[in-house]
Amino acid sequence: MAQFDTIRSAGAISSAEIDAGLRAHMNKVYGTMSAGLFITFLAAWAISGLAVADGQLTQLGIALYTSPLKWVVMLAPLAFVFGIGAAANRMSASGVQLLFYTFAAVMGVSLSSIFLVYTGQSIIQVFLVTSIAFAGLSLVGYTTKKDLSAMGRFLIMGLIGLIVASIVNMFMQSGAMAFAISVIGVLIFAGLTAWDTQNAKNTYLQHAHSGDQEWLAKSAIMSALSLYLNFINMFIMLLQLLGNRE
Repeated sequence: MAQFDTIRSAGAISSAEIDAGLRAHMNKVYGTMSAGLFITFLAAWAISGLAVADGQLTQLGIALYTSPLKWVVMLAPLAFVFGIGAAANRMSASGVQLLFYTFAAVMGVSLSSIFLVYTGQSIIQVFLVTSIAFAGLSLVGYTTKKDLSAMGRFLIMGLIGLIVASIVNMFMQSGAMAFAISVIGVLIFAGLTAWDTQNAKNTYLQHAHSGDQEWLAKSAIMSALSLYLNFINMFIMLLQLLGNRE
């Protein structure tokens, strides 16, 4: 973990070394998150290409999108998220990182249908909009002096409500409710992006003197996972609001 070599021993770290270590830590967070996003969209694009041939669903496409297997594809990422959280304390940092990248690939399979539903141009446009918004919100979370922990707790409660509403609307199929869920979802994940960024920064600062390279490396991966989920969910919500359908 060369990026954390600035952390040497408890109680023997200068402010300059902590600042350098923090930059390395956040670079690790954003680098891991970016790699995960690349894997996700590459997997989604590749699977969508295999799922359709000559404008018709292939056997793979039928299995993924119309058979009971679609529920496994939809729910597998959720299972992985809980699995990563449960396994993080028992696995090495390299093991957690590999699990995160595997999760990113599974998420790509789950998201592959967007290439069948929305035009490629609108997917690219919404991805760029999401990237710009994410960068701005993350910068706010990193630089603000205000403690966002109270906002974070409020947003988590809102997220739980959003999940419940989404499950209910799977049966109701209400267009108005879907629109409201998307709008509220964008706001929730925008706030969570700022909060999770601040949390990643504060977690490092609180534990920088421990000198536990392995723990700090795993902390960076878990922070990358949180920001990755915020990005993906904000992208999906914006795509539902702004995307042009095929």
